[in-house]
Amino acid sequence: MVRTMEPVAKKIFKGVLVVELLGVFGAYFLFNKMNTSQGKTMSKKFPFILGRYSGMYGVREQDQEKWLNSKN
Repeated sequence: MVRTMEPVAKKIFKGVLVVELLGVFGAYFLFNKMNTSQGKTMSKKFPFILGRYSGMYGVREQDQEKWLNSKN
């Protein structure tokens, strides 16, 4: 009796598929959260996502200035 790799391959494929779907839904959730919060919630909870610690100096100030100007 020879065992094939088909059951193992199916399990691996299903695992990869689940991980991919979780990634897609997670990215959509993050995009939706960032799009609807106008930066206030995201800057408090997730500053690393918005580049606060990535060395992009001046970008935050420019974003805030644009946002404040668009409100007036």
